Amino acid sequence: MKPTRESKKTSLIPLCISAIGVVYGDVGTSPLYTMKEIFNESYGLTPDTGTVYGAISLIFWSLILVICLKYIVFVMRADNRGEGGIMALMALALRNRHRSQQRAVITTLGLFGAALFYGDGIITPAISVLSAAEGLEVAAPALHPYVLPLAVGVLTALFLFQKKGTERVGTFFGPVMMIWFLCLSLLGARGLLENPGVVEALNPKFGFDFFLENRWHGFLALGAVVLALTGAEALYADMGHFGRRPIQITWLVFVMPALLLNYLGQAALILKNPAAIKNPFFLLAPDWALLPLIALSTAATVIASQAVISGAFSITRQAVQLDYIPRQRFVHTSASEMGQVYAPAVNKFLLIAVLGLVLSFQSSTELASAYGFAVTGTMAIDTSLAFIVALDVWKWSTRIAGMFLAVFLSVDLAFLAANAIKVLEGGWFPLLIGAFLFVLMTTWKKGRQALIWHLQRNSVSLTQFLRDIQASPVPRVPGTAIFLYSRHISMPYALLQNVEYNQILHERVILLTVMTDDIPYVQAEERLEIEDLGQNFFRITVHFGFTQTPNVAHALGLASTFGLELDLPRTLFYLGRETLIPSDNPALNAWQERIFIFMFRNASNPITFFAIPTNRAVEIGTLVEI
Repeated sequence: MKPTRESKKTSLIPLCISAIGVVYGDVGTSPLYTMKEIFNESYGLTPDTGTVYGAISLIFWSLILVICLKYIVFVMRADNRGEGGIMALMALALRNRHRSQQRAVITTLGLFGAALFYGDGIITPAISVLSAAEGLEVAAPALHPYVLPLAVGVLTALFLFQKKGTERVGTFFGPVMMIWFLCLSLLGARGLLENPGVVEALNPKFGFDFFLENRWHGFLALGAVVLALTGAEALYADMGHFGRRPIQITWLVFVMPALLLNYLGQAALILKNPAAIKNPFFLLAPDWALLPLIALSTAATVIASQAVISGAFSITRQAVQLDYIPRQRFVHTSASEMGQVYAPAVNKFLLIAVLGLVLSFQSSTELASAYGFAVTGTMAIDTSLAFIVALDVWKWSTRIAGMFLAVFLSVDLAFLAANAIKVLEGGWFPLLIGAFLFVLMTTWKKGRQALIWHLQRNSVSLTQFLRDIQASPVPRVPGTAIFLYSRHISMPYALLQNVEYNQILHERVILLTVMTDDIPYVQAEERLEIEDLGQNFFRITVHFGFTQTPNVAHALGLASTFGLELDLPRTLFYLGRETLIPSDNPALNAWQERIFIFMFRNASNPITFFAIPTNRAVEIGTLVEI
């Protein structure tokens, strides 16, 4: 039964509240540090009327161009059956591109963009929580020694809370962030009342004048302006958690107006008191409200980190399903939203990396240099992949798609160039993280291809095998045996070894392949393909989307609806267990070989990953040289 209009409205409101709590925490806490960093002494800008108006104009039109138009209007149309994020975008871009060179370029862009997103996922919690903790220094400079311990404690608690799941996190954080955005609006309105004329700064003329007057310093300041856009990629990556409409509605109706009011209020305060530039956000508040505001901003920055953390979980699962990183355990945290998952290994990695970053840089100003590069790099890659999707999927003309690319990519590249200059000051960190993860993903993919090639080389033709056992029958024993194998291999290696060493076959043999399609979800009626091979041999292909957690036992429970009765409690599952050893003629170079073998040994066990009943699973081992 389809939901009624009333039930849709009812479900939309809680999703909007949860989306505010998870999706917009990152961009919602940007007012804490954006204006302060634009007027950082390293840029040499004077907080006079023209410069302040120019900064506000650049922030406003950046929000309009990048978040409103590019992400909310265009990129979020590139949903892969409801799922967002750079891996989903890459899968869409690859769908109609069959030339190897084109696929290689698209894959390289997508994987490096995903790697940069992880860098963003490490920097966002660090800079957000540090910015809030530094508010203590505004209230009482003597509290400076406690800033770092407070940040470390808050971040540790945040990552420990992740196992509760996005749904519970969003339900708890949503009301807190609604209060936060209301406070942004009230503080901004308080400052704006002192100088209502600041609204004139929304005129794009002041943005152009900013560059004409400040020239090189104005261009460099773009590296700080982009801090107002942090969270744009997370907004897209978290689309699978909440859907497109709640994200679009909350941005246009609630989030953007609050942000704009606050930036205008900060501008009015700076023009009234230029000394306020040291921390204009907290100085907007009356003295009596400073400590409560610090507490609220700390909570808000914890929530800000949630957008990129939940986005990292989603992208990791997509990468596993698309076979770019090793199998690992995922936990579904919602019965109603399939996109909400928790990845324990990723959570642990992010926690260690974030704490290391905080202890290394020790201030939000130092981290600001590292932050922009990860954000702008990912946004530029999103634009490039969206251009391909516009041509292939949306069927735009080359002219229209080219205009899309020219407008948005020029903005992205301007931000990227302004941040590239700060590589030595901290921009090296996301580059290092991105390069490291990119190497891991490409090495895993190349190693998997080499492993399949070696297994295929030692395999035999399925057609020939069936002819052989028909000509020289092998004793058959009662029961059903299911052999898992890759479709790229002619025969399951475990089946060949079972016949060779045990000289028997089960009465019914099923060759089972698990396929991950380039769509997020595969419906139950499309889950199985069953092919009768003769001699009581069957080939079953199980299809999952790249956001679904494979459950082989559950999928095979649907076999009767496809015309094949299976008694699963009396069925054995046979899996090959390859032990990799270095080869004299390796398919990978020496360092890639060592990395791949290490990753392969530490991958999640296929029995657990595919949810195969452990009491019905049999592993047959073999040595493989790669």
